[in-house]
Amino acid sequence: MSLPIVFVTGNAKKLEEFIAILGKNISQQITSKKIDLPEYQGEIDDICRNKCRAAANLMKGPVIIEDTCLCFNALKGLPGPYIKWFLEKLGPEGLHRMLYGFEDKSAEAVCTFGYCSGEDSEVHLFQGRTQGTIVSPRGSRDFGWDPCFQPLDYDKTYAELPKEEKNKISHRSRAIEKLKDYLLNNKNI
Repeated sequence: MSLPIVFVTGNAKKLEEFIAILGKNISQQITSKKIDLPEYQGEIDDICRNKCRAAANLMKGPVIIEDTCLCFNALKGLPGPYIKWFLEKLGPEGLHRMLYGFEDKSAEAVCTFGYCSGEDSEVHLFQGRTQGTIVSPRGSRDFGWDPCFQPLDYDKTYAELPKEEKNKISHRSRAIEKLKDYLLNNKNI
């Protein structure tokens, strides 16, 4: 019997969305665990590889990590992988105000999952992207920057959309679909 895959997160909302989107198709058991990992800096893919490798070495087995970015086009991709800290200090209103004075309010939500089968194993990345606009916050305040991100071709923010609808179009769902395909097609992992 194979070891369970540990999804490294302490965020109950992320775990809830992950399980809702992933579905029951995966034969391997998935558990979750909060681990304090170093806050790596750099480009999205490098951060995810380093984070996943560190988690696999700590857990001594298969892990999945997630890194989410919110990239403002007017700011050439910032805050990007540092969105967690910007959100913590500024809140959704402050994220919207950051673009005051810029005509371009477009943004890209990026979710990257890293999978590693164990210590010293290769890290595989699965990325999903959703284009949108940064707007004055609307909707529920229970999940990060969702109130100020309005996906392209929608008149509602992530926070205003029903969860099932958001889960069909989100950056996270697009990345999870790629991860799910990998796990289903590599049953010997």
